[in-house]
Amino acid sequence: MEIAVVTGTSTGIGFATSVRLARHGYCVFAGMRNPGKAGPLRAAAADAGLTIEVIELDVTSTASVNRAFETVSGHGPVDVLVNNAGIGGASPLEITPEDEHRQMFETNYFGAIRCIQAVLPAMRARRSGCIINVASIAGRIASSPMAPYTASKFALEALSESLAQEVKPFNVRVAIVEPGIIDTAMARRVESAHTRSPYPQERRFAAMFNASLKNPVPPSVVGEKVLEIVDSGTWQLRHPVGPDAEPFLQWRKAMSDEEWVAWGALGDDAWYDRLKADFGMDARPNA
Repeated sequence: MEIAVVTGTSTGIGFATSVRLARHGYCVFAGMRNPGKAGPLRAAAADAGLTIEVIELDVTSTASVNRAFETVSGHGPVDVLVNNAGIGGASPLEITPEDEHRQMFETNYFGAIRCIQAVLPAMRARRSGCIINVASIAGRIASSPMAPYTASKFALEALSESLAQEVKPFNVRVAIVEPGIIDTAMARRVESAHTRSPYPQERRFAAMFNASLKNPVPPSVVGEKVLEIVDSGTWQLRHPVGPDAEPFLQWRKAMSDEEWVAWGALGDDAWYDRLKADFGMDARPNA
């Protein structure tokens, strides 16, 4: 039985991905920082007779990562690594503490590096393996008020693109999954984000997420894409996921950098009007 390690599995995309891979016959080691939250995943695995082993894995700690992968190595080599663990946030740069930027990178960027470095020597030696990094369309579209999050996801995209070149000669595949707005706890926090500041972008993004989540896209959509990447043997690097992902990317591509900045800087009424005219989304509060 092939082994897959998935990080950040207590809820959302990591939970759904673990279940989907296990249903397809993988022995899944589901990493989570707090195994006390493992009840729902263990119950889902037991109900369906799935091989899912929860392991303590805090991607911000090198010691924790080493312990976790040492545990996994006792069962065999890692065939698939899914770097899903991540944190989000939405607040204007001026009022976002420096520590919040660091925490974002420790989890979203350095956390992936720690896990990749834990599995790569064996994958390279075996000339086999698949590394999937869960980024976001925010890794290709920078939007206020999500500077720390988008910066960490841009960095993960660059890391993945470089890594793919390094490891392809060793038959190790790298893929980037780029979800749009998926119904996760992280997205719900953006939806409800409101701080008192002179910047309107935070409440506008909250309204946009609120509008999108009225027709929620389940995390299982991302889990299915991960399985498709693993199972197909594809060497395609980037994989937008969800009904809004590719449209968002094409919308951004249609604008110059200056036009994008100007759109983000519009007043509220003009911003909502453009969002509806260009993207077909009526996000105006109480719309």
